[in-house]
Amino acid sequence: MVLNSQKIKVGVFRVLLGLMPLLLMGLLTLLTFYLVEKNTPQEKKSTLERVRLHEPDYTIVDGTLTALNELGTTKYRVTGKKLIHYDDDASMDVLTPRMRLFQTNKAPVTVRADTGHIDGDVTIMDLYDNAQIYRPAQEATETQAASARMLAASSYFKVFINDDIIETDKPMTLEQGMSTMNSTIGGTFNNVDQSMRLLGRVKGRIERAPREAQ
Repeated sequence: MVLNSQKIKVGVFRVLLGLMPLLLMGLLTLLTFYLVEKNTPQEKKSTLERVRLHEPDYTIVDGTLTALNELGTTKYRVTGKKLIHYDDDASMDVLTPRMRLFQTNKAPVTVRADTGHIDGDVTIMDLYDNAQIYRPAQEATETQAASARMLAASSYFKVFINDDIIETDKPMTLEQGMSTMNSTIGGTFNNVDQSMRLLGRVKGRIERAPREAQ
């Protein structure tokens, strides 16, 4: 059977004519989308675009973060009246943060401040305003001597969580027992051996604790 070329052309033309409304509708849809996207205000952009602007995605009230060591006991615990999480970098702002650091057979150390920030890897915690490091007095054991109560205060502390190190480059006051020391450029606290190293110009007074009754 031989097809007439003229009939084929007419058939193709009719098919294209039938598709014309669909093509026009597709073109109008693309044009409408372009105009809407171009004229949409920044605050109405998609959730993904808002996240890139470092906006919070959820908030925890009276929240607690706890990490365990390789033995299954608590290594540290962070609490706060409000924990604000950011999805773009997984970091958190903390209102009135309080962090407790634990070492085997040693008194737990408490770090607190008015505000704080934890990075997305949970390796560094920055503490701002009325920042303090507190360690209660500890009685002597078979492996270490007794230690007096310690309180360090500064406007800022940086906690290196995995390294058990706390440091500051701001002026700091250190009270240990009845002694008081002031450092002009801060110092470093090592939670492993619970020692404090002061930097810069250091002034203060050192007083011996009263001897126990014989």
